[in-house]
Amino acid sequence: MAMSSPVATTHRHAPDWLILTIACVAQFMVVLDVSVVNVALPHMGHDLKLSENKAQWIINAYVLTFAGFLLLGGRAADLFGRRKVYLLGIAVFTIASIGAGFAHNGSQMIIARAIQGLGGAILSPATLTIIVTTFHGARLPKAIGAWSAVAGAGGAVGGLAGGLLTGYANWRWVFFINVPFGIAAALIAGIYLQERRNQDATFKLDVTGAILVTGGLTALIYGVVNTTSSSWTSSSTLSWLLGSAVLLIGFIFWEARVASHPLVPFRIFHSRPLTIANIVMLLAGGAFFAMWYFLTYYFQNILGYDAVRAGFAFLPMAVGIIVGAQLSSRLLVKVGVRPLLLVGAAFATIGFFWLSLITPTSSYWGNILVPAFLCSFAMGLLFAPLATAATVNVERSDAGLASGILNTARQVGGSLSLAILGTVAYDRTQAYVRAVSQNTHSPAAVQKLAYVAGYNRAFEISAAIALVAFFVSWALPAKVGHHSNHAQPADPASAAASSGH
Repeated sequence: MAMSSPVATTHRHAPDWLILTIACVAQFMVVLDVSVVNVALPHMGHDLKLSENKAQWIINAYVLTFAGFLLLGGRAADLFGRRKVYLLGIAVFTIASIGAGFAHNGSQMIIARAIQGLGGAILSPATLTIIVTTFHGARLPKAIGAWSAVAGAGGAVGGLAGGLLTGYANWRWVFFINVPFGIAAALIAGIYLQERRNQDATFKLDVTGAILVTGGLTALIYGVVNTTSSSWTSSSTLSWLLGSAVLLIGFIFWEARVASHPLVPFRIFHSRPLTIANIVMLLAGGAFFAMWYFLTYYFQNILGYDAVRAGFAFLPMAVGIIVGAQLSSRLLVKVGVRPLLLVGAAFATIGFFWLSLITPTSSYWGNILVPAFLCSFAMGLLFAPLATAATVNVERSDAGLASGILNTARQVGGSLSLAILGTVAYDRTQAYVRAVSQNTHSPAAVQKLAYVAGYNRAFEISAAIALVAFFVSWALPAKVGHHSNHAQPADPASAAASSGH
């Protein structure tokens, strides 16, 4: 999204700090909304009469539309102008937040969250475009650093913020809190933000591609989740899976043969490091998304934590992400990409396997904290090397596209993994209930044992996914990012933009 072409501007003026604030506030909101819902999820599911398995759609609806339209949003900012796209994104995001806050059933919530994800996909790339078209020279790295820090903070504090809002107010305030910030950001941007756009931009928005890939992924995930009530060979499940296949094949054909300006130009995957980085991000993103989801329910349904305590329980994990990311960025130039990926994937494998040993009587301090921190630390370690691998061998003009694809891979991996692992955990729970229904345990004890059996299976598979990521990382060339002028990502924001839970 770097804009080297001439730009059209109005005669408005605002201090740089205000422009930076406009960009950072919006990005904070978008990233926060990926993670802030986690702790509130059991309360939402109860009030909206959604089962634990169905409640995952509150997350998936946001993440899928965010991922499916993210690249489209980035191109819209170049084509139509950063001010117009920013205001459109903030309006859609804020209005959808109001709708989610007032939702009275699962359908209303899921629709509102999907629209909110669309708003985020429009808004997030516009915030980075605002920065790269406002700041130049030595000021640009500092501005991107501030933007990245705020994006990272949004992902890190989401669990705590969700717990505090749910515990001291109501889960609906997880969404309502966006409204005053959204209104303030829109008013300030409307008054002070200059309009700038790429005058040489002649490409068209690939709306068809975005709809095909989002629809295909949604149908795939719905088909997987549908197996909790119907078999894999049932007509309903097969219909969703077939529909998904048709849409995804249609997406590939459209992008490769029809679209004049494709959403995902497949030529970019000629870069081997980029391809490997996206596979690893798809796998790692899936495992980590599932961790937040299952630990949320374990803390509240098994250990009996209230929302506030659950929010604080996630705080060390947020610290783990930050520490890992900081350490990784410092070691990257010295050791290169592949060693950091291997260490991060190995730590994640150990951490997830350790978490798979939890029982209904496990303690937070003795059995949860260390492996969860290890997983989070591993997540932080992976950010910078994956962003570097994705961008180091691509043209500078494609750096924004490469970073956007990497972020999309993480979101898609998270949604797919959450659907698959949620379904596997549900099946394992039901099988456990049937197996022990005749024993002497009380119904409450059986329920806890059954839920934990499902979580155990989910963490076991997460460990296997992390192990696959470890072996895939070996396919990277040994010298990528090692003692190289390209040892930092071409788009430094990409790692931070991926830091929401």
